[in-house]
Amino acid sequence: MNLIKRSRKVVADLWNWSVGSVAARRFVGLGALAFVGMGLGGTWGSWTRACAGGHCPSIAEFEEFRPSQAAKVYAADGRLVTELGVERRTVMRLEDLPPAVAAAFIAVEDKRFYEHGGIDYIRFFGALWRNIMELRFAEGFSTITMQLARNVFPEKLPSTKTIVRKVREARVALELERTYDKDKILELYLNQVFLGGSAYGVEAGSQRYFGKSSRELNVAEAALLAAILNRPGAYDPRRHPERALRRRAIVINLMRDQGYLTPGDAERWKAYPIVLSTRQDFGEVAPYFVEWVRQQVYARFGRAIYERGFRIYTTLDLDMQIAAERALQDQLLAIENEEYGIYKHPTYQAYLDSVGAGGGGSVTPYLQGALVSVEAATGYVRAMVGGRDFTDSKFNRATQARRQAGSTWKPFVYSAAIRAGVPLSHIIDDAPISLTLHGDSMPWEPQNYEGDFRGPMTLRRGLAVSRNLVAIRLGREIGIQPVRGEAIRFGISTPVPSYQSMFIGAASVIPLEMVSAYTAFATLGVRAAPVGILRVEDEEGNIVWEPQVRLDRVMAPPHAWLVTSMLQDVVNRGTATTAVRREGQFTLPAGGKTGTTNDGTDVWFIGFTPELVSAVWIGLDRPQRIKSRSAGGILAAPIWVAFMRDVYERRPPPQGWRRPDGLTNVAIDNTTGYRWTAFCPVNARTFEWFLPGTEPVEFCPIHNPFLRSGISLRGGS
Repeated sequence: MNLIKRSRKVVADLWNWSVGSVAARRFVGLGALAFVGMGLGGTWGSWTRACAGGHCPSIAEFEEFRPSQAAKVYAADGRLVTELGVERRTVMRLEDLPPAVAAAFIAVEDKRFYEHGGIDYIRFFGALWRNIMELRFAEGFSTITMQLARNVFPEKLPSTKTIVRKVREARVALELERTYDKDKILELYLNQVFLGGSAYGVEAGSQRYFGKSSRELNVAEAALLAAILNRPGAYDPRRHPERALRRRAIVINLMRDQGYLTPGDAERWKAYPIVLSTRQDFGEVAPYFVEWVRQQVYARFGRAIYERGFRIYTTLDLDMQIAAERALQDQLLAIENEEYGIYKHPTYQAYLDSVGAGGGGSVTPYLQGALVSVEAATGYVRAMVGGRDFTDSKFNRATQARRQAGSTWKPFVYSAAIRAGVPLSHIIDDAPISLTLHGDSMPWEPQNYEGDFRGPMTLRRGLAVSRNLVAIRLGREIGIQPVRGEAIRFGISTPVPSYQSMFIGAASVIPLEMVSAYTAFATLGVRAAPVGILRVEDEEGNIVWEPQVRLDRVMAPPHAWLVTSMLQDVVNRGTATTAVRREGQFTLPAGGKTGTTNDGTDVWFIGFTPELVSAVWIGLDRPQRIKSRSAGGILAAPIWVAFMRDVYERRPPPQGWRRPDGLTNVAIDNTTGYRWTAFCPVNARTFEWFLPGTEPVEFCPIHNPFLRSGISLRGGS
């Protein structure tokens, strides 16, 4: 090395002395070339010194080398969603690639690849001459084999331009050439090259730029990939199309000069337009879902998911996902734009203008939301939106947030009541109540959302219009523990408090668990646990993990049908009617429940058809009142409507729920809960369904002048 350094100093001194004349430059160059050649020859022969201390990788290491392959994440229909890994790579066999791919890379990188034994001496001396003449590393002489050695072992063969590194590269290249045939070396090389972003290898590059497999590349596309290789940032065709076009023309000319193309074909392919895919992948469409899946696969396989080329087939429906993101974002913008009244918090756009994209942490100051939709019969997660901007906040509000459930909790209270034998005709008085809670000195005097009281009403009506006082009184009748047990039976894993405000949703819940719980209403009794992964395959296509659908019957079908019929009333004539049925926007069979916390910090709508269950949540990460008069039926339900309309434009409408056998139908007076008589008001007559043995047996005494005297005014059950 000292000899080389001295020779370069001599050349520099001679250059200054020659004052740059052409004759002197040639004389100095020839002398310096001979002088440096002797020094380099000594260095080149010192294999032991150059590779002392294990600095050179051995062929044994190479034989154990496995190219790192990112895991591919696929949607349910087989479309690629994204890849997981620092190096996105799919290994391809050389025989599966079009001949133009190999020709393009050989033409521009190593035209004598099939002639040399690892070192191209013609190119070496040409590069050496130029470097000496310019007194810098103006030109390299790495062959494809030498580049492969450097790409496979970047730690031992770093890209710094030094003679020692070149010696080590050359030694490894010679050993590779003695061990493997040319086609194998070329195949390894084409699977290792870096082509921008996180794309490694021609298959990843082809997917990144053209959205198709490298098997389908034409000459112009192959030439463009070979052009990008030189400087992926400078020749990125999306950012620098003109520059990329000029570089591609150089590659095509080289292919022509080396006999791979006729002059006519070369001109035709140079005129071929650069046609890029409209998107590199679908990764930005479902980032919260992808991260949720990644965490599950990582927990099972560790870092192997970034290196082993796993294929992860998921339950994601890309069309539904896009619809979910659009519906949520449109409504949040409408709220911020004050289409629903005065809004005083920072808006998303104002935040971006002041901080910039990616400027926040897990907690954001602007309005957030989540939407998750699952297939009722299987639990397959078809869409998941965990927030407005994954780049800004990776906190997944669909799977990680614990927010108060509000009135979306009430179906558990009513389900527990039906399980206990309470009929839907049971009358509860929607009237003020004052309760002394354990540990509180002040009485608790809960209110309805509207602030009024409407007097006696049936359970069905109480749930449809979401009266807090009805739910509290019903919960007090059946007890705290049965309601807690019902919520746990439905799959709620977050702590369920043992105080009476729990009856109206004081418990904190996770949106994904609430969706899973509501699948029992959509399927008439069977709860489906959420599933995001269909199967995981290794690079050979062997299934290494196949999560199973997890179903649990939590209610008998007649019991479930009664709750579901009440939740249909929420949509048809209750708190969600305005949003769901307005102007005939959504007429499919559906049920659901609005939710609004007392302080207006959380608004919900969980809606379902017989096929799909979807939950929408809106709030601020640091709980604050969203705006005055926040309500789930006003702010959250329209998101569900927009989402469902989009979804069912592409699929046939579902059939309604079939009523199970065994239920009885009785005409009741819905103001008293008794059997209806001709003396009752006509508009009070309602036909209600009952589990056998729970139907009222007494006729209404309130409106019968012959039975009124001495009869209790309390409704029977």
